Amino acid sequence: MGLIKAGIGALGGVLADQWKEFFYCEALSKDVLVTKGQKRVGGRSSNTKGSDNIISNGSVIAVADGQCMIIVEQGKVVEVSAEPGEFIYDTSTEPSIFAGSLGKSILESFKTLGRRFTFGGDTGKDQRVYYFNTKEIMDNKFGTSNPIMFRVVDRNINLDIDVNLRCNGVYSYRMVDPILFYTEVCGNVSGDYLRSEIDAQLKTEFVNALQPAMAKISDLEVRPNQVPAHTTELCDAMNVELSKLWGEKRGLEVVSIAMNPITLTEEDAEMIKAAQRAAINRDPTMAAATMTQASAEAMKAAASNTNGSMAGFMGMGMVGNVGGAMGNTTAALFQQGQAQKEAQAAAQAQAANTWVCPTCGKPATGNFCPECGAKKPAPAGSWTCACGAVNTGKFCTQCGTKKPEEAVVRCPKCGYTPADPANPPKFCPECGSRFEA
Repeated sequence: MGLIKAGIGALGGVLADQWKEFFYCEALSKDVLVTKGQKRVGGRSSNTKGSDNIISNGSVIAVADGQCMIIVEQGKVVEVSAEPGEFIYDTSTEPSIFAGSLGKSILESFKTLGRRFTFGGDTGKDQRVYYFNTKEIMDNKFGTSNPIMFRVVDRNINLDIDVNLRCNGVYSYRMVDPILFYTEVCGNVSGDYLRSEIDAQLKTEFVNALQPAMAKISDLEVRPNQVPAHTTELCDAMNVELSKLWGEKRGLEVVSIAMNPITLTEEDAEMIKAAQRAAINRDPTMAAATMTQASAEAMKAAASNTNGSMAGFMGMGMVGNVGGAMGNTTAALFQQGQAQKEAQAAAQAQAANTWVCPTCGKPATGNFCPECGAKKPAPAGSWTCACGAVNTGKFCTQCGTKKPEEAVVRCPKCGYTPADPANPPKFCPECGSRFEA
């Protein structure tokens, strides 16, 4: 009885699996990363008794935008398609009389019948279709439970310190290697593989990679409040940090990061503000202005003494003595600031008048080179007026004479114009005609 049952089961299974299958995946939601493809069986279909996990030769698999399809046969990936459209599986090991040569298909079907008989009428085979969500998976929230170190560099005030900051926001990622994700993460799932199954792991790894990525951003010498404006650089840095964990092991990559305003600890924020306020007084004139304001406020406070007029006059006298000394210091600072500005203006003027001698290569500021005595070359496009002034505009800066029209040298036959009109060739290199001015 067992042999008869096995024979009937093998024959019925082979005949039922002769029909071609049609696989289609409905729209994948943002919470589903992988789903197993199901056969489409309508009310009018006769393909209702086919074996599960069997794909007949010539079956059609539809692939939509934002999806990648893979076919797994006996646990091994045998086909992949990420191109939207219709995919025909014509290399299946399960024959069908409706695909390929009829005689060959019938012969292969009898071979399959014999093989299934040895398995007691069962298929002895497993073939599956999986669909992967390759769209951008968004709205993944993150936050730093502990502060992370960030280097603050401000060359204007010679500031170079490490501060503690907190940040939070959302990030998105995309599956770029479905085969790697299948082999390393989800495997032969029987239904849906949801993002919730891997979210906790991804979020922890994301936050861990945030600190070295922030270090790369700090190398750009940006301030903490400018970090949200550098999300592109941050995404690149995060992908570098996560390339082994996500890219090489799971086939994922970070697409975008949206960050809320960065927050510093009160101590670090006050320290940076104090350094910036102190840096203002590096300018002597600003330091003098600060002292003047402080002196005026101190004199007002002393003169408004509430202990009587005599005490008030004494306070004003004491403040006057102190104010006199501070006034001398303030005046000296104003003079120092003015001297610095004049020195900077002179240096800029000298730099503007500096030229490099074309003969010896030495810098010079006058009309002649101090090393070789060569004359300062005229500026490009300059012309010399009849009064002797060298000009670059359309009118002379000394006498107002208009720039004379330049004589145009061209070939009278073909119109060729030489590169150096002042030294034209005797004959045109294009047609051989003699030049005329």
